[in-house]
Amino acid sequence: MLTPRQELILRKVVEIYHEGGQPVGSKALAVDAELEWGPSTIRNELAMLEEHGLLAHPHTSAGRVPTDAGYRWYVDHLPDRAGARAERPLALQLVRREVDEAMRMTTETLSQVTNLLAIVSAPPIETATIRHVEVLPLQPQVLMVVVITSTGGVTKRMLTFDQPVDPGLADWGGSYLNERLVGLGLGARLLHQRLDDPTLGPRERGFLAAVAPAFTELAETAEESLYVDGTSRLVSSYRFEDQQQLNEVMELLERRVSLLGVLRSALDQRDVYVRIGRENEAPAMRSLALVAAGYGLPARNLGTVSVLGPLRMDYARAIASVRAAALELSRFVEEVYEP
Repeated sequence: MLTPRQELILRKVVEIYHEGGQPVGSKALAVDAELEWGPSTIRNELAMLEEHGLLAHPHTSAGRVPTDAGYRWYVDHLPDRAGARAERPLALQLVRREVDEAMRMTTETLSQVTNLLAIVSAPPIETATIRHVEVLPLQPQVLMVVVITSTGGVTKRMLTFDQPVDPGLADWGGSYLNERLVGLGLGARLLHQRLDDPTLGPRERGFLAAVAPAFTELAETAEESLYVDGTSRLVSSYRFEDQQQLNEVMELLERRVSLLGVLRSALDQRDVYVRIGRENEAPAMRSLALVAAGYGLPARNLGTVSVLGPLRMDYARAIASVRAAALELSRFVEEVYEP
């Protein structure tokens, strides 16, 4: 357990190192107005903090830099972490916009505010509900089925039949599908049942069986969307030790499945999820810090908001900004997702 003096000195080392990027020595700390002790006393405390594994120094005569454990202590002891607010509010203006646009805007704004790499995962498509269906004859044997979801997404599927389709049957199909499917989730079991209604005649049931894949395969084949902004900020703000390390990070960003797996860890967290250095399971991220939070409906998180950057980041701003973005997206999806 640290003494109040050690806590203050450690906090100052992290903050000064963040600002200047150079190892922090006792002389630099002694001139700080908040520290009442001389260089010799501060040197002793720095040595104790190093013994605790919270500080390290790259060279014998150099000052100290925070370790992963030092950053962890700093994050865990941020004042009013649970209720912290971003220094600059995130003016996302997401009301009634489509999900795709909202995700892009959130990612871009978050990266600009934090000056870090921002990553946002969109809600899985199976969580959306059907808002409207159109069955459009294009040619005698070709129909297009248009599905509009509660998130504003639009999908189109072309269907080719062996025989010309009766226009009256196509009109009936559009009306029936809107009456029976609107409001159902794309992943709902009831969706399959309503596409196989035994009370209908063979002609109508055959038609529904032909158009069913436009609905049943939509959620099964869709990939989770991931939005990334600020890759250049990450590269320019962090001095990678070697080209291989940089390549590993870039490869992780390209492998969306692996990155989604990393972000899913934040879905079960009640507050902001912070992983520093070697706390990250992915080897490519063990020299970086991840700050993430889930967003979604009151009873279920649907996606994550996160920033990735160097260990020497402004954690207070990153945590507050990620929390604010997650809150705004939660408000957005509550309005957009129809019950």
